[in-house]
Amino acid sequence: MNTSRLKLAIPRPDADRAAFLREVERGLSSTPKRLACRFFYDPIGSELFEEICALPEYYLTRAEDEILGDHAAEIVAAMPPESALVELGCGSAHKTRRLIEAFLARDEALVYAPIDISRTMLERSARSLVDTYPALSVRALAAEYEDGLRMLKEDRVEPKLVLWLGSNVGNFDRASAARFLARLSSWMGEDDRLLIGIDLRKEARVLELAYDDPAGVTARFNLNLLARIDRELGADFQSAPFRHVAAYDARAGRVQMFLESVVVQSVWIESLAQSFAFAAGERIHTEDSYKYSPAEIESLARAGGMSVVRTWFDSRAQFSSSLFAPLR
Repeated sequence: MNTSRLKLAIPRPDADRAAFLREVERGLSSTPKRLACRFFYDPIGSELFEEICALPEYYLTRAEDEILGDHAAEIVAAMPPESALVELGCGSAHKTRRLIEAFLARDEALVYAPIDISRTMLERSARSLVDTYPALSVRALAAEYEDGLRMLKEDRVEPKLVLWLGSNVGNFDRASAARFLARLSSWMGEDDRLLIGIDLRKEARVLELAYDDPAGVTARFNLNLLARIDRELGADFQSAPFRHVAAYDARAGRVQMFLESVVVQSVWIESLAQSFAFAAGERIHTEDSYKYSPAEIESLARAGGMSVVRTWFDSRAQFSSSLFAPLR
Protein backbone atom coordinates (compact mmCIF):
# COMPACT_ATOMS: atom_id res chain seq x y z
CA MET A 1 0.00 0.00 0.00
CA ASN A 2 1.26 3.51 -0.85
CA THR A 3 0.82 5.36 2.43
CA SER A 4 1.67 8.69 0.77
CA ARG A 5 -1.82 8.53 -0.78
CA LEU A 6 -3.55 7.84 2.53
CA LYS A 7 -4.20 10.34 5.29
CA LEU A 8 -6.17 9.22 8.35
CA ALA A 9 -7.44 11.61 11.00
CA ILE A 10 -8.60 9.42 13.90
CA PRO A 11 -9.60 10.88 17.33
CA ARG A 12 -8.27 9.51 20.59
CA PRO A 13 -10.29 6.60 22.02
CA ASP A 14 -10.82 8.50 25.29
CA ALA A 15 -12.58 11.30 23.38
CA ASP A 16 -14.97 8.75 21.86
CA ARG A 17 -15.66 7.23 25.26
CA ALA A 18 -16.36 10.60 26.88
CA ALA A 19 -18.89 11.50 24.19
CA PHE A 20 -20.58 8.11 24.53
CA LEU A 21 -20.73 8.44 28.32
CA ARG A 22 -22.34 11.90 28.10
CA GLU A 23 -24.94 10.68 25.60
CA VAL A 24 -25.87 7.61 27.68
CA GLU A 25 -26.29 9.67 30.86
CA ARG A 26 -28.33 12.35 29.10
CA GLY A 27 -30.42 9.93 27.02
CA LEU A 28 -31.34 7.50 29.80
CA SER A 29 -32.20 10.39 32.13
CA SER A 30 -34.62 11.85 29.57
CA THR A 31 -38.36 11.29 29.33
CA PRO A 32 -38.90 9.42 27.10
CA LYS A 33 -35.54 7.67 27.14
CA ARG A 34 -33.39 7.84 24.00
CA LEU A 35 -29.96 6.88 22.64
CA ALA A 36 -28.48 8.49 19.52
CA CYS A 37 -28.25 6.24 16.47
CA ARG A 38 -24.71 7.41 15.70
CA PHE A 39 -23.52 5.18 18.54
CA PHE A 40 -24.71 2.03 16.76
CA TYR A 41 -21.44 1.85 14.85
CA ASP A 42 -18.82 0.33 17.09
CA PRO A 43 -16.86 -2.53 15.41
CA ILE A 44 -19.59 -5.09 16.16
CA GLY A 45 -22.40 -2.74 15.13
CA SER A 46 -20.63 -1.85 11.89
CA GLU A 47 -20.30 -5.54 10.99
CA LEU A 48 -23.97 -6.14 11.79
CA PHE A 49 -24.98 -3.23 9.58
CA GLU A 50 -23.06 -4.79 6.68
CA GLU A 51 -25.10 -7.95 7.29
CA ILE A 52 -28.30 -5.89 7.22
CA CYS A 53 -27.34 -4.40 3.85
CA ALA A 54 -27.16 -7.92 2.37
CA LEU A 55 -30.58 -9.01 3.66
CA PRO A 56 -33.30 -9.64 1.05
CA GLU A 57 -35.72 -7.44 3.00
CA TYR A 58 -33.30 -4.48 3.10
CA TYR A 59 -33.92 -3.20 -0.41
CA LEU A 60 -32.26 0.21 0.14
CA THR A 61 -28.67 -0.82 -0.58
CA ARG A 62 -29.47 -2.78 -3.73
CA ALA A 63 -31.76 -0.06 -5.10
CA GLU A 64 -29.19 2.69 -4.58
CA ASP A 65 -26.40 0.54 -6.00
CA GLU A 66 -28.54 -0.04 -9.10
CA ILE A 67 -28.98 3.71 -9.58
CA LEU A 68 -25.26 4.40 -9.20
CA GLY A 69 -24.35 1.51 -11.48
CA ASP A 70 -26.64 2.85 -14.20
CA HIS A 71 -25.90 6.57 -13.86
CA ALA A 72 -22.39 7.05 -12.37
CA ALA A 73 -20.90 8.37 -15.61
CA GLU A 74 -23.81 10.79 -16.02
CA ILE A 75 -23.39 12.05 -12.45
CA VAL A 76 -19.64 12.55 -12.89
CA ALA A 77 -20.22 14.37 -16.19
CA ALA A 78 -22.15 17.02 -14.24
CA MET A 79 -18.96 17.91 -12.32
CA PRO A 80 -15.99 20.03 -13.50
CA PRO A 81 -12.73 18.21 -14.36
CA GLU A 82 -10.48 17.36 -11.39
CA SER A 83 -13.30 17.54 -8.87
CA ALA A 84 -12.83 15.95 -5.45
CA LEU A 85 -15.23 13.46 -3.89
CA VAL A 86 -16.40 13.99 -0.29
CA GLU A 87 -18.64 11.48 1.49
CA LEU A 88 -20.70 11.81 4.66
CA GLY A 89 -20.97 8.40 6.35
CA CYS A 90 -18.99 6.20 3.96
CA GLY A 91 -19.33 2.83 5.76
CA SER A 92 -17.72 0.15 3.60
CA ALA A 93 -17.78 2.52 0.56
CA HIS A 94 -19.03 -0.37 -1.59
CA LYS A 95 -21.47 1.79 -3.58
CA THR A 96 -19.00 4.67 -3.69
CA ARG A 97 -16.70 2.60 -5.88
CA ARG A 98 -19.17 3.13 -8.73
CA LEU A 99 -18.46 6.85 -8.64
CA ILE A 100 -14.75 6.51 -7.92
CA GLU A 101 -14.37 4.36 -11.03
CA ALA A 102 -16.40 6.81 -13.12
CA PHE A 103 -14.24 9.73 -11.95
CA LEU A 104 -11.01 7.82 -12.64
CA ALA A 105 -12.28 6.85 -16.10
CA ARG A 106 -12.52 10.58 -16.88
CA ASP A 107 -9.76 12.19 -14.81
CA GLU A 108 -6.16 11.12 -14.22
CA ALA A 109 -6.49 11.17 -10.43
CA LEU A 110 -9.05 11.69 -7.68
CA VAL A 111 -9.03 12.93 -4.08
CA TYR A 112 -11.61 11.15 -1.92
CA ALA A 113 -12.42 12.51 1.56
CA PRO A 114 -14.73 10.19 3.54
CA ILE A 115 -16.16 11.24 6.91
CA ASP A 116 -17.53 8.53 9.18
CA ILE A 117 -18.22 8.09 12.89
CA SER A 118 -17.06 4.45 12.76
CA ARG A 119 -13.28 4.64 13.00
CA THR A 120 -12.87 0.90 12.40
CA MET A 121 -14.92 0.83 9.20
CA LEU A 122 -13.42 4.12 8.00
CA GLU A 123 -9.84 2.89 8.30
CA ARG A 124 -10.64 -0.46 6.71
CA SER A 125 -12.42 1.17 3.75
CA ALA A 126 -9.72 3.78 3.23
CA ARG A 127 -6.90 1.24 3.14
CA SER A 128 -8.83 -1.04 0.78
CA LEU A 129 -9.55 1.81 -1.63
CA VAL A 130 -5.94 2.98 -1.74
CA ASP A 131 -4.83 -0.60 -2.44
CA THR A 132 -7.40 -0.99 -5.23
CA TYR A 133 -7.05 2.33 -7.07
CA PRO A 134 -3.47 3.57 -7.71
CA ALA A 135 -4.69 6.99 -8.90
CA LEU A 136 -6.80 7.60 -5.78
CA SER A 137 -5.73 9.64 -2.74
CA VAL A 138 -7.79 9.24 0.42
CA ARG A 139 -8.09 11.80 3.23
CA ALA A 140 -10.23 10.02 5.81
CA LEU A 141 -11.75 11.75 8.82
CA ALA A 142 -13.26 9.88 11.78
CA ALA A 143 -15.73 12.49 12.95
CA GLU A 144 -19.35 13.53 13.06
CA TYR A 145 -20.56 15.28 9.93
CA GLU A 146 -20.23 18.87 11.04
CA ASP A 147 -16.78 18.43 12.57
CA GLY A 148 -15.55 16.68 9.45
CA LEU A 149 -16.98 19.32 7.14
CA ARG A 150 -15.37 22.06 9.21
CA MET A 151 -11.98 20.38 8.82
CA LEU A 152 -12.45 19.95 5.06
CA LYS A 153 -13.48 23.59 4.69
CA GLU A 154 -10.18 24.59 6.25
CA ASP A 155 -8.40 22.37 3.69
CA ARG A 156 -10.25 24.12 0.80
CA VAL A 157 -11.37 20.95 -0.96
CA GLU A 158 -12.99 22.20 -4.20
CA PRO A 159 -14.70 21.77 -6.58
CA LYS A 160 -16.34 18.75 -5.01
CA LEU A 161 -19.16 16.28 -5.27
CA VAL A 162 -20.50 15.62 -1.77
CA LEU A 163 -22.11 12.21 -1.28
CA TRP A 164 -24.76 11.59 1.33
CA LEU A 165 -25.92 8.10 0.46
CA GLY A 166 -27.94 5.34 2.10
CA SER A 167 -30.85 7.63 3.03
CA ASN A 168 -28.86 8.79 6.05
CA VAL A 169 -30.77 12.07 5.76
CA GLY A 170 -33.71 10.05 7.08
CA ASN A 171 -32.13 9.93 10.54
CA PHE A 172 -32.92 13.66 10.83
CA ASP A 173 -36.45 14.90 11.32
CA ARG A 174 -37.60 16.99 8.36
CA ALA A 175 -36.85 20.38 9.93
CA SER A 176 -33.42 19.27 11.16
CA ALA A 177 -32.62 17.81 7.72
CA ALA A 178 -33.41 21.15 6.09
CA ARG A 179 -31.26 23.02 8.62
CA PHE A 180 -28.33 20.67 8.05
CA LEU A 181 -28.63 21.06 4.28
CA ALA A 182 -28.70 24.85 4.70
CA ARG A 183 -25.43 24.71 6.62
CA LEU A 184 -23.99 22.37 4.01
CA SER A 185 -25.14 24.68 1.20
CA SER A 186 -23.41 27.66 2.83
CA TRP A 187 -20.17 25.64 2.90
CA MET A 188 -20.42 24.54 -0.74
CA GLY A 189 -18.98 26.50 -3.64
CA GLU A 190 -20.87 27.50 -6.76
CA ASP A 191 -19.59 24.48 -8.74
CA ASP A 192 -20.09 21.99 -5.90
CA ARG A 193 -22.92 19.48 -5.95
CA LEU A 194 -24.58 17.16 -3.42
CA LEU A 195 -25.65 13.65 -4.43
CA ILE A 196 -28.19 12.59 -1.83
CA GLY A 197 -29.78 9.15 -1.56
CA ILE A 198 -33.32 9.28 -0.18
CA ASP A 199 -35.66 6.38 0.53
CA LEU A 200 -39.20 6.81 -0.75
CA ARG A 201 -42.56 6.45 0.98
CA LYS A 202 -44.11 3.03 0.37
CA GLU A 203 -46.38 0.43 1.96
CA ALA A 204 -45.86 -0.23 5.67
CA ARG A 205 -45.22 -3.96 5.27
CA VAL A 206 -42.19 -3.43 3.04
CA LEU A 207 -40.73 -0.81 5.35
CA GLU A 208 -41.29 -2.74 8.57
CA LEU A 209 -39.65 -5.88 7.15
CA ALA A 210 -36.62 -3.79 6.15
CA TYR A 211 -36.22 -2.67 9.78
CA ASP A 212 -37.36 -5.87 11.52
CA ASP A 213 -36.15 -8.76 9.37
CA PRO A 214 -37.23 -12.36 10.06
CA ALA A 215 -33.60 -13.44 10.63
CA GLY A 216 -33.32 -10.98 13.52
CA VAL A 217 -30.17 -9.22 12.27
CA THR A 218 -31.65 -5.75 12.76
CA ALA A 219 -32.75 -6.76 16.26
CA ARG A 220 -29.17 -7.80 17.06
CA PHE A 221 -27.93 -4.51 15.61
CA ASN A 222 -30.28 -2.50 17.82
CA LEU A 223 -29.62 -4.58 20.93
CA ASN A 224 -25.86 -4.27 20.38
CA LEU A 225 -26.21 -0.66 21.52
CA LEU A 226 -27.02 -1.95 25.01
CA ALA A 227 -24.21 -4.50 24.78
CA ARG A 228 -21.85 -1.66 23.86
CA ILE A 229 -22.85 0.18 27.04
CA ASP A 230 -22.04 -3.01 28.94
CA ARG A 231 -18.64 -3.42 27.29
CA GLU A 232 -17.48 0.17 27.45
CA LEU A 233 -19.23 1.62 30.50
CA GLY A 234 -19.58 -1.40 32.79
CA ALA A 235 -23.35 -1.82 32.71
CA ASP A 236 -25.49 -4.93 33.18
CA PHE A 237 -27.95 -4.57 30.28
CA GLN A 238 -27.00 -8.05 29.05
CA SER A 239 -28.77 -9.63 31.98
CA ALA A 240 -31.84 -7.42 31.44
CA PRO A 241 -34.64 -8.40 29.05
CA PHE A 242 -35.19 -5.92 26.21
CA ARG A 243 -36.67 -6.45 22.78
CA HIS A 244 -36.30 -4.71 19.40
CA VAL A 245 -39.35 -2.82 18.12
CA ALA A 246 -39.74 -1.18 14.68
CA ALA A 247 -42.93 0.51 13.50
CA TYR A 248 -43.91 2.69 10.55
CA ASP A 249 -45.92 5.87 11.14
CA ALA A 250 -47.51 6.53 7.73
CA ARG A 251 -48.73 10.01 8.65
CA ALA A 252 -45.27 11.19 9.69
CA GLY A 253 -43.61 9.09 6.99
CA ARG A 254 -41.04 7.53 9.30
CA VAL A 255 -39.92 4.20 10.67
CA GLN A 256 -39.05 4.38 14.36
CA MET A 257 -36.86 1.90 16.23
CA PHE A 258 -36.97 1.28 19.96
CA LEU A 259 -35.57 -1.00 22.62
CA GLU A 260 -38.45 -2.04 24.87
CA SER A 261 -38.11 -3.24 28.43
CA VAL A 262 -39.97 -6.54 28.78
CA VAL A 263 -40.33 -6.33 32.58
CA VAL A 264 -39.99 -3.86 35.45
CA GLN A 265 -36.24 -3.65 36.03
CA SER A 266 -33.26 -1.51 36.98
CA VAL A 267 -29.91 -1.36 35.17
CA TRP A 268 -26.64 -0.29 36.83
CA ILE A 269 -23.95 1.61 34.88
CA GLU A 270 -20.64 1.49 36.71
CA SER A 271 -18.99 4.40 34.86
CA LEU A 272 -21.84 6.68 35.94
CA ALA A 273 -22.22 5.10 39.39
CA GLN A 274 -25.94 5.25 38.69
CA SER A 275 -28.89 2.95 38.12
CA PHE A 276 -31.74 3.55 35.68
CA ALA A 277 -35.26 2.23 36.27
CA PHE A 278 -37.49 0.85 33.51
CA ALA A 279 -41.20 0.12 33.62
CA ALA A 280 -42.55 -2.90 31.76
CA GLY A 281 -43.15 -1.77 28.18
CA GLU A 282 -41.03 1.37 28.56
CA ARG A 283 -39.03 2.15 25.44
CA ILE A 284 -35.67 3.67 24.56
CA HIS A 285 -35.93 5.49 21.24
CA THR A 286 -32.86 4.64 19.13
CA GLU A 287 -33.57 5.69 15.54
CA ASP A 288 -35.89 7.50 13.15
CA SER A 289 -35.82 6.84 9.42
CA TYR A 290 -37.89 9.38 7.50
CA LYS A 291 -39.18 8.53 4.03
CA TYR A 292 -39.93 11.07 1.29
CA SER A 293 -42.20 11.52 -1.70
CA PRO A 294 -40.73 13.17 -4.84
CA ALA A 295 -42.58 16.38 -3.91
CA GLU A 296 -41.09 16.25 -0.41
CA ILE A 297 -37.59 15.89 -1.90
CA GLU A 298 -38.16 19.10 -3.87
CA SER A 299 -39.39 20.82 -0.71
CA LEU A 300 -36.39 19.57 1.27
CA ALA A 301 -33.97 20.99 -1.30
CA ARG A 302 -35.67 24.41 -1.28
CA ALA A 303 -35.77 24.52 2.53
CA GLY A 304 -32.05 23.70 2.57
CA GLY A 305 -31.12 26.48 0.15
CA MET A 306 -30.60 24.13 -2.79
CA SER A 307 -32.23 23.20 -6.07
CA VAL A 308 -32.79 19.75 -7.58
CA VAL A 309 -30.72 19.37 -10.75
CA ARG A 310 -31.82 15.81 -11.49
CA THR A 311 -33.36 12.83 -9.70
CA TRP A 312 -32.90 9.17 -10.62
CA PHE A 313 -34.96 6.19 -9.42
CA ASP A 314 -34.26 2.46 -9.31
CA SER A 315 -36.25 0.16 -11.59
CA ARG A 316 -38.85 -0.54 -8.87
CA ALA A 317 -39.18 3.14 -7.86
CA GLN A 318 -38.32 2.32 -4.24
CA PHE A 319 -35.35 4.66 -3.83
CA SER A 320 -34.06 7.93 -5.25
CA SER A 321 -30.72 9.63 -5.88
CA SER A 322 -30.89 13.40 -6.38
CA LEU A 323 -28.25 15.86 -7.47
CA PHE A 324 -28.64 19.13 -5.50
CA ALA A 325 -26.96 22.42 -6.35
CA PRO A 326 -26.58 25.31 -3.88
CA LEU A 327 -28.71 28.36 -4.63
CA ARG A 328 -26.57 31.46 -5.13
